[in-house]
Amino acid sequence: MSEPLVSVKSVSVSLGGNPVLSDVSLTLTAGRITTLIGPNGAGKSTLARLVLGLIPADTGTISRRKGLRVGYMPQQIKIDDSLPLTVDRFLWLAASGPTAARREALQRAGVAHLRRRAVQRLSGGEMQRVLLARALLRKPDLLVLDEPAQGVDVAGQNALYGLLREVRDELGCAILLVSHDLHLVMAATDEVICLQRHVCCSGTPESVSRDPAYHELFGPGAGTPNLALYTHDHDHDHDLHGNAHHHHEGPCNHD
Repeated sequence: MSEPLVSVKSVSVSLGGNPVLSDVSLTLTAGRITTLIGPNGAGKSTLARLVLGLIPADTGTISRRKGLRVGYMPQQIKIDDSLPLTVDRFLWLAASGPTAARREALQRAGVAHLRRRAVQRLSGGEMQRVLLARALLRKPDLLVLDEPAQGVDVAGQNALYGLLREVRDELGCAILLVSHDLHLVMAATDEVICLQRHVCCSGTPESVSRDPAYHELFGPGAGTPNLALYTHDHDHDHDLHGNAHHHHEGPCNHD
């Protein structure tokens, strides 16, 4: 196996005196897709910020490969409606390189036709792809996406995840996806990590084409080959404060 791009080992983080992460480990390797899931307040964004080097850990270690290039796609960006800003100019503000590079990034994201469109006129799905193009301008070794499917319907999620798989295959980059959806994940994911301040469980998602629960949800002809269901297998439950209480048998529910 190649050298990890990012290695997080037994990290713990407290914010404002409140524990956010406890003894969490994570390894990101080139060419692999990792999906980080968990309910609101589980520490997903905190772990992503640790990976990005934006905040330090209280305990544990974080190592990054020297010269690591990271592309980041946030949940959303608020832009003043009165600001005259085209998609091309928006990308230029992130990377003021040649026009050809911005055109190539938009083409790769499937929105080259939006280059002269005002960003305020973009739909939610279009804006997500523009944000992806912005992240791709760096030719990243690691692509971090925070809730990339937020506000996008199932068909849009399927198309976006298919595009991300193509990006991974072409660039050979690692991808870290952050999602609040506990069960619907990208089918090409190599590892799913369920977080609730600590790692509750991890593993590969079940193949959507063989999972009867998928057909119950969407029907056999739904046509979403880039989505899969993930089944949790925890040995503990959480109280209202997020604290873990271990038990000997039975799965954990996130109700």
